[in-house]
Amino acid sequence: MSVNSTIAGWRARGSAFWAARTEQERRMLAIGGAVVGLALVYSLLVDPALTNRERLRRTLPELRQEAATLQALATQAAQLSAQAPVQALPLSREALTAALAARGLATQSLVMTGEYVKIEWKGVPFAGLVTWMDAVARENRLLVQDAKISAVDTAGLVDATLTLRQQANP
Repeated sequence: MSVNSTIAGWRARGSAFWAARTEQERRMLAIGGAVVGLALVYSLLVDPALTNRERLRRTLPELRQEAATLQALATQAAQLSAQAPVQALPLSREALTAALAARGLATQSLVMTGEYVKIEWKGVPFAGLVTWMDAVARENRLLVQDAKISAVDTAGLVDATLTLRQQANP
């Protein structure tokens, strides 16, 4: 059975069905078919287009604002990349001791060897230690090479041994 014969069979059945209807039934079927066709066209093509157009109309100002913000950030990034990087000051025992004292972190021992620093604490507040480590990483370009941190019986306090190394200036 070929496709042409199948289509011819459907066409013959459709013609027989249509011929068996009265003029009034034909008019009603034609009007009903037109209404269903229009409803399908509207629901599949027109309504989604109108809905998406309205959604885009509402979100377009916000998207334009975000695009302007991204352009400003890109311009700022380009300007910052053109600037020379800030040089970190050479690390000194006095500066390190002052930074620790400013945070209220009393060390057990502090040993400096070239670009390496080894610091030991007993019973130091963990939050203060982490805050200090973040500050010296940004300000003095100190990187943690080795860290041993263990909790003590008192909540929030730790014993810590850190080995830090100052990152070379680029």
